[in-house]
Amino acid sequence: MNSESFKHTNKLIQASSPYLLQHAHNPVNWHEWNDEAFDKAKREDKLILISIGYSACHWCHVMEHESFEKEDTAAIMNKHFVCIKVDREERPDVDQIYMDAIQLLTGRGGWPLNCFTLPDGRPLHGGTYFRKEDWEKTLLSLADFYSNKKEEAIEFASDLTSGIKKLDVFVSTENNLMSENKLADILNNWKQNFDLKLGGYNWSPKFPMPNNWELFLQFYHYTKDELFLQAVTTTLTKMAEGGIYDQVGGGFARYSTDSFWKAPHFEKMLYDNAQLMSLYSSAYQQNKNELYKKIVYHTHDFLARELTSNEGAFYSALDADSEGVEGKFYVWKQMELQELLGDDEPLYSLYFSVDAYGNWEEGENILYKTRTDDELKKLTNKSIDEIENVIKKCNKILLHAREKRIRPGLDDKIITSWNALMIKGYADAYKVFNDNKFLHASTRCADFMLNNLLKENTLYRIYKNGKVTIPAFAEDYAALCEALISLYEASANEKYLLKAKELMDISIEQFYDVDKKLFYFKSKNDEALIARKVDVSDDVIPSANSMFAKCLFILGFLFDENKYHDMVDNMLITIQSKIEKYPSSYSNWMQLILWKQKGFYQIIITGKDTQSEMKLLCEQCIPNAIKIKLLETSSIPLFKDKKILDESRIYLCKDRVCDIPIKSFAGMDLFERIG
Repeated sequence: MNSESFKHTNKLIQASSPYLLQHAHNPVNWHEWNDEAFDKAKREDKLILISIGYSACHWCHVMEHESFEKEDTAAIMNKHFVCIKVDREERPDVDQIYMDAIQLLTGRGGWPLNCFTLPDGRPLHGGTYFRKEDWEKTLLSLADFYSNKKEEAIEFASDLTSGIKKLDVFVSTENNLMSENKLADILNNWKQNFDLKLGGYNWSPKFPMPNNWELFLQFYHYTKDELFLQAVTTTLTKMAEGGIYDQVGGGFARYSTDSFWKAPHFEKMLYDNAQLMSLYSSAYQQNKNELYKKIVYHTHDFLARELTSNEGAFYSALDADSEGVEGKFYVWKQMELQELLGDDEPLYSLYFSVDAYGNWEEGENILYKTRTDDELKKLTNKSIDEIENVIKKCNKILLHAREKRIRPGLDDKIITSWNALMIKGYADAYKVFNDNKFLHASTRCADFMLNNLLKENTLYRIYKNGKVTIPAFAEDYAALCEALISLYEASANEKYLLKAKELMDISIEQFYDVDKKLFYFKSKNDEALIARKVDVSDDVIPSANSMFAKCLFILGFLFDENKYHDMVDNMLITIQSKIEKYPSSYSNWMQLILWKQKGFYQIIITGKDTQSEMKLLCEQCIPNAIKIKLLETSSIPLFKDKKILDESRIYLCKDRVCDIPIKSFAGMDLFERIG
């Protein structure tokens, strides 16, 4: 970036983060998160402003334009504060602490996250988005408070910091694992939140939350409670037909601002699309809905076209805005469609609820489907196949036309945990659809990550411009470990399983706390912050601890590691009371509890028909199993006595005890046998 053409340039010009670089020419004297900034604050006895966001964040852009780009506002900030900009995607450890602070102060959170702290980093005050007038009043008020009531400020910050630390105090109320009845009660109480007409939950905004629906899909398999299946299928169908899904180019936006999945917050995040690829694959495996298969393949097209790096890894996000306008890249005027689509426009506009007035902002239309297939057939006198062929043809035309528009900004950071979710997404898709392009995408990314971001037993979080930065957090280790296990299932390449075991043992050494019986988010080797956090809540990304627990559980069977299973039991007992209070934040944990309650199977296929038998197996949905193609003799404990013969042998194992092998899955409802 050429700084000579700008009136202002600050220290962020040296950053690699696209988000920080967006602020490099603000008149604010921004610093990166480093010792230099904190030393300056202590030396000058100034409060610190820690402003946290990410490159695709719409309201981050708004606050920048309204306040941070304004010289009068910047003058106040520069005079009274040391100002630090943080990319939350690079430093989730910093974001965790100050998000906790803001939520304790205000009861809500979000981005931009603006937290004022003492010179040593202890939080004092903050919030999310501020209008310019309110921001300036807050700045002046806090500067006056610290200048005239410093002791009171220090006391308040100390109490708030203590409150943040107490959030990670876990009190085990039971010594036994949760019963099936108790878990069923928790999940049945959850039903009242389902929106069975529109999908998702009965409130807005609506976030995809893939792990929630994965849990409900699994619970349906065990209980056959049709309401859970209805909740999942309604949600996935309405999302696929909604404006949250890019009907032209594929891929999901971060969330819908309304209850209809119509108006998205247009940013597209890798972590959402990765997990939704897994979820739609699982849902297709369960009910063979062709719409779900279409979504997996269309999402792949989007990822390959717009978020895949030359090395085969995946970029982080696409901005919500282009040309400074939210959603401009994705919306259409009816007149544009008429010019581009000709005689097909009336059908296309009918299909996607387009009109001259605009279904979003004046004259602008978001593409989303509101009419049923039966309604469309009656209105058009065409078959569904005929209608879908027209829509497919039109989408190709519009995609080509859209490429000529000014594109949303690309955040080209390669983040370990998000790429791990994508490795798993592609591996899961391959297991269901048996399409080699999915396996190729998964293995290519995994090999890149292992070759470039894992160096001498240290994993790194960020890869950009040929350089790795920031030692990885627990989330990165856990997600990559889980991804490699899934990729091992898909590929039968033992190197991925052995590397998953290696990562787990490194993680135990660097992150595990024997007293808390949980994994810290930061390694013991990293810089110390004002609190060392423990990540247990499953949000838009499952928590590090729940991913670790799942990995420990599976690896414990394969490698005959009883200590792994003991760790899993202790982790579950430690967090059980939180599951009962806040179930929506513990969906990944509950999947693991179901595995333990229903039994977890290791299905091992050997012999000449391994590939065809695995294909038959993967046509069935069995959520409580790992499915293994054993192609050669192995030293891994579970496989030691499994001989590779010409004749196919299939072992159904539970708790490391295997039944007499069978020869084929043909004609067998395996879930009925083991479920």
